[in-house]
Parts: sequence; C-alpha cells; structure tokens
Amino acid sequence: MQRTGVARLPLHYGKAPRWLVIRMRKLAKEIVTIIIDEYGTDDFLKRISDPFWFQALGCVLGYDWHSSGVTTVVTGVLKQAVVPEDHGIAVCGGKGKVSRQTPLEIGNIGERFGFSSDKIQNLQYASKMSAKVDNTAIQAGYQLYHHAFFLAEDGKWAVIQQGMCPQDRTARRYHWLSDNAKNFVVEP
Repeated sequence: MQRTGVARLPLHYGKAPRWLVIRMRKLAKEIVTIIIDEYGTDDFLKRISDPFWFQALGCVLGYDWHSSGVTTVVTGVLKQAVVPEDHGIAVCGGKGKVSRQTPLEIGNIGERFGFSSDKIQNLQYASKMSAKVDNTAIQAGYQLYHHAFFLAEDGKWAVIQQGMCPQDRTARRYHWLSDNAKNFVVEP
C-alpha cells in the first residue's frame, strides 16, 4: 500500500450547479466504462489514485475550477455513476457525515462482491488507517472531512480523502493505492 500523492487546493464553500452535476454523472459513467473495458479495474484504481490524473478528470467532466470542490464533487459524481455490477468497482464514503458510513458501505459492497468477513474487516481497517495516518499521524493541521474508498471486486482499493485548514483557507487531498500493501505502521 502506498500513498500516491497529495494535492493542495484553495478552500471554497458552496455547491456545484445541479445541471453540471447531471452532465458530469453521464460523462463520468461513460469514461469509467471505457477505461475499465479497455484497461481493467487495476488501471482505473491506479489512475484515480494519481492526483494529477484525478484533477484532469475533474476538468474533463466540466468541473474546471482550481478548488477544493473538485475532490468532493468528482468523487460524489463517481459514486453515483459507477455501477458495481457493471464496472466491478464501487465507491464508498463521501463528504462529512457520509464519510462516517464508509465501513458500513464497505461491508455491504464486500458482501455483494462475495468477500469473506475477514476480507471485509481488512478493507474496513485499510479505510480507517489511511484516514488515521492523514488526519492524525501527519499532524499538518488538515482535519479530514471527506473520505472516499474505491473498492474493486478483486479486493484492490484506492482512497481519496481531503482535509481542510481554515486558518490558511486551503484543503489538502490525499491519494492512496492498495498495491504492495504490507503494514500501515511501518510504511504509511
């Protein structure tokens, strides 16, 4: 497991226009379908865990503001656009209170994918520990408020989460990928 990158963004409040989110969802579904059909879920997870690729995806989808909203809007759109039965991947979690539902959502998706209870617990642990490292261990002053867990039917995963620092009005987005996962304590 490795952290694949960090992005620092200006912190903005508000919501994306509904008309834009509807269009983004349609386009995101087609882009995800093409990537997974052509390259597989492993490649999709690698791409989504790259902060530059993720930012570019936001621009392609029409959310081209250099803003903390890219993270929350794009992951929210992907959560709505990705269909586990069609794509072999699911998006759990989200912004604010929704992020606290991530372990429950991982459990539900894990059951749909046919994972053992041990595998589900390991995935829930990965979600919790990636958040713990970025929120507590780093101590950079960025309090997490967004946590999205991308889970493939083969058990591989990626995390995109974001913290805010209201004092300097910035947000920091963290990307994780499950490749070479060994130990969260030794190699976060």
